[in-house]
Amino acid sequence: MFDFTTNFNRENTQSAKWDMLKQVYSLDDATDILPMWVADMDFAIAPVILESIQKRMEHPIFGYSFPSEEVYQVIMNWLNDRHQLAIEKESVLLRHGVIPALTEVIDAFTDEGDTILTFTPIYPPLTSIPHKLGRVVETCLLIENENSFEIDFEEFEKSLQQNVKAFILCNPHNPAGKVWSKEDLTKIAALCQANNVLVFSDEIHSDLIFKPNTHISLLSVAEDPANIITFFAPTKTFNIAGIQAAVMIVSDSEKRKVLNDRAMKRGEMGLNIFSLVALQAAYEKGAPWLEELLVTLSSNMDYVIEQLSNVAGIKVSKPDATYLMWIDYRGTGLSEKEIMHLLLTKGKVALDPGTKYGEAGNGFLRINVACPPSLLEDGIARFIKSLT
Repeated sequence: MFDFTTNFNRENTQSAKWDMLKQVYSLDDATDILPMWVADMDFAIAPVILESIQKRMEHPIFGYSFPSEEVYQVIMNWLNDRHQLAIEKESVLLRHGVIPALTEVIDAFTDEGDTILTFTPIYPPLTSIPHKLGRVVETCLLIENENSFEIDFEEFEKSLQQNVKAFILCNPHNPAGKVWSKEDLTKIAALCQANNVLVFSDEIHSDLIFKPNTHISLLSVAEDPANIITFFAPTKTFNIAGIQAAVMIVSDSEKRKVLNDRAMKRGEMGLNIFSLVALQAAYEKGAPWLEELLVTLSSNMDYVIEQLSNVAGIKVSKPDATYLMWIDYRGTGLSEKEIMHLLLTKGKVALDPGTKYGEAGNGFLRINVACPPSLLEDGIARFIKSLT
């Protein structure tokens, strides 16, 4: 049994989630605000990861490091065991995070003025990063379906035909926690290939899946994986976002050469020793902790649904994946500005406003439920208080 019940005080630890509320929400005083927004967990990390880091710290020299054969092997084993992906070592590139890696591939394989397509609503950096790099960002609106989303493939195909250079997929989808089906992914891969569109597939939440759902990587259904670059990471799964590490799968040797050459030009030195140790421990020994985590998250989500089911104007359902829930408050008649004011001033709880994920998110809130049950109960009580 692992500890998913202890409330750890994270204040004054340079935690973005807990210590940046004033800046993020433009507050004069955030002392009493409970943060349930940014996607990191309020659980202690898996003991095997902590123990591995502590053991490495016993050696008093922290010189230049490199990924060992064991590191590559545990990555390949994890992807094969959890996602049925048989990956060659040469295809694995290690980076400091999914967003830095995504930035790198956008910069490498598209030019300023090129069009990049993605779905909406969606995790903000998947649109803001291309925009900041001078790319034209186009979005394809997802179809609402009982507080989840479906793909409008007719609209998607039309969008791909508008001189699109690359498509960014979020799989599972953030913010709605949607696990795309094999049929959906096969269509996406085929349409992108037919239109000569590169695909950058963000699969960072792929290990946070609730049964009977199963994550399917886009790589596993594509006829030609050469134009697909996929991103995985242990950071969301094992709550080690502050120890930056990500895995980029690049099947095409020419694209790997481009990326490796560009990394050398930037003086990119690779992962630090603690990132390597944490990544190896997570993928080699972290599965039992993850299985218990998923049980806790599922129970937390059931609690949220039970408590909010009788709140007038509120709809929420259980996602397929992630530890994030997408709350529909349109039935309250409140504007986003009004509900955010009530949450922060009356309820003293901070959630993400839906328009952070694009205008398609208007009328929704994203809540992070990855916390001890007692903290969740407090947060949901605050949410209900805001609206009563």
